[in-house]
Amino acid sequence: MFTSSGPTLRELAIQALSSVERGYDLLAPKFDETPFRTPGRFLDPFVAAVRPLGPFGTGLDVCTGTGAGVGVLRRLCEERVVGVDFSGGMLDRARAAHAPGPDPAAAPAVEWVRADARALPFAAGFDLAVSFGAFGHFLPGERPALFAGVCRALRPGGVFAFPLPAPPPVGSLPYWTLWGFDAAMRVRNAVWRPPFVIYYRTFPLGPVRADLERAGFSVELRALEGLGRRPDGSPNCRLVVARRRG
Repeated sequence: MFTSSGPTLRELAIQALSSVERGYDLLAPKFDETPFRTPGRFLDPFVAAVRPLGPFGTGLDVCTGTGAGVGVLRRLCEERVVGVDFSGGMLDRARAAHAPGPDPAAAPAVEWVRADARALPFAAGFDLAVSFGAFGHFLPGERPALFAGVCRALRPGGVFAFPLPAPPPVGSLPYWTLWGFDAAMRVRNAVWRPPFVIYYRTFPLGPVRADLERAGFSVELRALEGLGRRPDGSPNCRLVVARRRG
């Protein structure tokens, strides 16, 4: 939910009529007071599920925003953590939120890099990559470049891990809410420039898995048990574990 210190309706309207980069630069100072931030309830179950896949020395948070994924990586990696985003405003907030403590040697070193996730400037330098809540900013045709860049950034055998919530049941209120949001964004982008790409129904498991495998990953799915199960017994959220082949 939005808090009293979150963005005003006017500020949200200005952001929505901007480009993605400019919109997030504008939203950055108040982003953590909005429901767009990765919910904290996702993070502990994620850490618990990923830790047995390690140990990890180095980690990369793709589309770090205000740094939620960097906070996760600091709990999982021993040597070095990098957060990458193309919004300078979001990186400024992340840098402030994750400033070194009084004993910097007690935690992995943290670096911040401004770059487009579709053209990541890394090669075989990381053991673990994560991403939270950013995939709606990429059109289906952009996923191959995104996944290929993450694959290049990982060492052979390195892991790309991210949570993937189950889609809401067809006909439910959440289903129609997401459908309505995506429809509104398609209309907005058809009549207004620059476009603001954010959709909630363009990242289905089947095509995503196929794109990951084509990019050079072996893919495994695990239930994030800490987030519970649906009435039919399926998990509310899955952990996608994509391991770089070769």
